[in-house]
Formats: sequence, C-alpha cells, structure tokens
Amino acid sequence: MLAVLVSLVSLGIVAQQCQAIVIYTGWERHALVGSDIRLSCSFFSWRWTSEDVTFSWTYRPDGSRDSISIFHYTGGEAYLDNKGPFKDRLEFVGNPGRRDGSILIKNLEFTDNGTFTCDAKNPPDIVGRPSSVRLLVFEKVPIQAGVITGAIIGVVLGLLVLIVVIYYLMRFLVARRVFSLNVSKHGKKKKEGSQQRQLWTPPPLTCYPLP
Repeated sequence: MLAVLVSLVSLGIVAQQCQAIVIYTGWERHALVGSDIRLSCSFFSWRWTSEDVTFSWTYRPDGSRDSISIFHYTGGEAYLDNKGPFKDRLEFVGNPGRRDGSILIKNLEFTDNGTFTCDAKNPPDIVGRPSSVRLLVFEKVPIQAGVITGAIIGVVLGLLVLIVVIYYLMRFLVARRVFSLNVSKHGKKKKEGSQQRQLWTPPPLTCYPLP
C-alpha cells in the first residue's frame, strides 16, 4: 500500500514538472518560383518562456521518406543549414522570447516542394507533437478551393435572388393586367348602361280639355 502511495505521489510530481506543449504551424502554403516565404511556428505552454527554449525545423521533400534537419535554435543561437538544399537561402525571423520560431526561405525553387516540420521545447515543458506545414511552389499560384467555393455560392445566391425578383415581378404584372381588365369591363358596362338610358325616351303626354 505504501509503495502505491509513493508511486502516485511521484507521478503527481512528474506531471507538475513536465506538462504538454502545443505547437502550431500553418497547414499548407502556396508560393511562386523565385519568391520568398515565411513559415511560421509558435507554441502554447503553461510555463513562462524559458531561457532554454528550443526550435527545430526538418524538411522532407515530396516523394521522399527521409527528413533532413535544416534549422535549430538553442541557447540563444540559431544554427542554419549551410550544406543542404537551403544553403544561403534560409533565415531565422522568429522571436523566441515571444514563442516564435518562424523561418524565411528565399528564392524558392520547384524542388522546394515538400513538408516542413517544426518542433519546440520550453523546459520543463518538453512533451508535445511537432507540427507540419506543406509547401507547394508554382509558376503561377492556383486559385484555391475556398475561392472557387465562394464564387459558386455567390453565383447560386445571385440566381436565387434573380428568380425571386422575376417571380414577384411577374405576379405584379399579372395583378396589374387583371386590375386593368376589371376596370375596363366595369367602365364598358357603365357606358352601355348610360347609353341605354339615353336611347329610351318616355312617350309624349297628351292633354285633353276638361268638359
């Protein structure tokens, strides 16, 4: 029984000393060949930002199963890739004090397509799942699905509004036509009655002398 209590206390102490950290990146980024792009990475932690905070970025090209390390920040120093595919094209633009581990990739190429993964540690909060963002490099940035969906919804709504307007316009025109016919018929009947009264004349009165 004593051993169980000791184990529970130990687990409680470990849970207090080491809590989970949540890491955030974008989901997918589009960019043009020759342009620069910022890949953001931040994290949430219940602790104050530690002086020992670290950020790490890895890169996995499309079609490859292996990832390579391209950036690491630790001890207040940034270590950039100086041999790999992003040699002289990678820059650290984050602010570790504000939990920002963003990097900038310059002069993008088609071969830069791939998945970038960021990992962060804020001791004693070191338990967390790295977050990934996919980079797609194009000669021309394609129209995103959200834009197409919004355009379709806008067209459908416009057609619905047009149908409603036409419906009420037709009702108005029909009602106006019916009203005009009723007024015309009523006026015609009234005119015919007046003409009949004018055509009928009472017989002349004959006066006879009194005896």
